[in-house]
Amino acid sequence: MTVYLDASFLAGLFIRTDAFASRATAFSKRGGEPMVVSDFATAEFSSVIARLTRMNNIQEPEARDVFRDFDAWRYLFAEAEDAISTDIRAATAIIRRLDLNIRAPDAINLAIAMRLGASIATFDHGMAQNAQTLGITVATV
Repeated sequence: MTVYLDASFLAGLFIRTDAFASRATAFSKRGGEPMVVSDFATAEFSSVIARLTRMNNIQEPEARDVFRDFDAWRYLFAEAEDAISTDIRAATAIIRRLDLNIRAPDAINLAIAMRLGASIATFDHGMAQNAQTLGITVATV
């Protein structure tokens, strides 16, 4: 089964000091399932790196190295997937269910995973709970 990687997973994979770095690295090296990274998850991950830079948790040269390493890794080891308008409509429907505590970015990521029939790799507990409620398999990371 294809596994969709969200921004929390990607942060663990590319930020050495992230609490989930060892788990993300071990999962990515395990192999087996094709990994998918959407353009939307890429934008979210980039936002995380930019925020950490603005907060002086990482310096600009390190942030640029992370962007370079991520881009190369994504090209070599992950399938790229574009978010499409039906993902936004599906995310809107997810949000309007009103039984989930979910914000738009998570709903969009889950909508993409649903469209692909993919499981999701995340370290975000709320995202994992919402995925399970929606019938999306949560990868063991």
